[in-house]
Amino acid sequence: MLLRIEDTDKARSTDESTRAIFEGLTWLGLNWDETVVHQGANLERHRADANRMLENGTAYRCFCTQEELAQRRAAAEANKAAFKYDRRCDRLSELEIKLHVEHGKPFTVRFRVPNGTTSWDDLVHETIAFPNKDIEDFIVLRTDGTPIYNMAVVSDDIAMAITLVMRGDDHISNTPKQIMLYRALGAELPQFAHLPMIHGMDGKKLSKRHGATAVGDYQHLGILPSAMVNFLALLGWAPGNDIEIMTVQEMIELFDTKGLQKKAAIFDTKKLEWMNGQHLQLLPVDELVARVTPALVAVGLTTEADLASRRDWYLALLDLLKVRARTADDIVRQAAPYFLQSVEYDAEAVAKQWKDRSSTAIILRGVRDALAALPDWNSSAMEEALRALAEQLGFGDKAGRIFQPLRVALTGQSASPGIFDVLMILGRARSLARIEAAVALIEATP
Repeated sequence: MLLRIEDTDKARSTDESTRAIFEGLTWLGLNWDETVVHQGANLERHRADANRMLENGTAYRCFCTQEELAQRRAAAEANKAAFKYDRRCDRLSELEIKLHVEHGKPFTVRFRVPNGTTSWDDLVHETIAFPNKDIEDFIVLRTDGTPIYNMAVVSDDIAMAITLVMRGDDHISNTPKQIMLYRALGAELPQFAHLPMIHGMDGKKLSKRHGATAVGDYQHLGILPSAMVNFLALLGWAPGNDIEIMTVQEMIELFDTKGLQKKAAIFDTKKLEWMNGQHLQLLPVDELVARVTPALVAVGLTTEADLASRRDWYLALLDLLKVRARTADDIVRQAAPYFLQSVEYDAEAVAKQWKDRSSTAIILRGVRDALAALPDWNSSAMEEALRALAEQLGFGDKAGRIFQPLRVALTGQSASPGIFDVLMILGRARSLARIEAAVALIEATP
């Protein structure tokens, strides 16, 4: 993998945009194999290659001014005809050309498009062909001697010995021109693969209106680099067999050009978040700790010293919370009830799960008594005791009628990890205290 910064367009190639490229690739862990090439540093070679084409007759000088071209284009539009350069400068005699050059008349260098058809076997779209008659003699050098995009990239690709060009299918129309330039310069053609463009959920080409568009921005949204690479790899490619979650090494092993797709890919942020959750679960424990600990400390839930003093408990909590999380921030949000002395009750959860307050108080008092009587605080003993309580209260095998009110009492939420896992993490004293507090609140509320 080679990295080239195509910075010949000075207006668009800013230090900021270049820095975003380096930061994005570095964050993703995608490393290039040779020294970075800055296209703007190769100007003399671009000019030399253009001059080679002037010498071998595949290009010619065009002395037409922008004003003259604009007038001809307007005339063609007035006649409802498509404008195409008429090659008038290609008909100039050698003497006319010499005199123009000697008098310092500005000129561009145009490529002389040959007759016939230009085609190639694309790794995605199979055979693509363009009739050359539909391509006008295109400019390769501007009047100031700087190269047009197609000239610069072909010159650089030849110099860098590029064997495979994979890019968006919005470049398909550039490819026949580039193939002509390769041939004019006597170079071997690389393979081409034109990948589908990335669209937003509205079906339109991804842009700033869809949110973050610099890949590095996603690290600030809690997205893991491994998840982002995985997600991006599947925009336009599939390994088959319904495989989705992969490491970079697995993607390398599974990659086959047969899995490349033609249709536009959709950037689904919900899918990215889901995939991030899957990768979050695969993180080595030390890396997960390194990501979550600063966030927990930053919101004031705990301190690094506190977490270090009860590391086993902390690791068990992370193992519990990561299953339901899509980002590290989700873990932090879920973690609050396990650090705070008291919980904030979600209004919707209370309205739904404590709707009948008198019966809820009876249930929670029964839970408190059953759990307080346990000689050992373990999941199997707790489950046996609470299912027995469900039978006593006439709920039969519908123990959820106990678990849901209890979940709100313990966490303040209607959703949490398994109820017995919550009880184990909170411990006997805090669990019983929270049940007592919930009963007191219910009985004090009219």
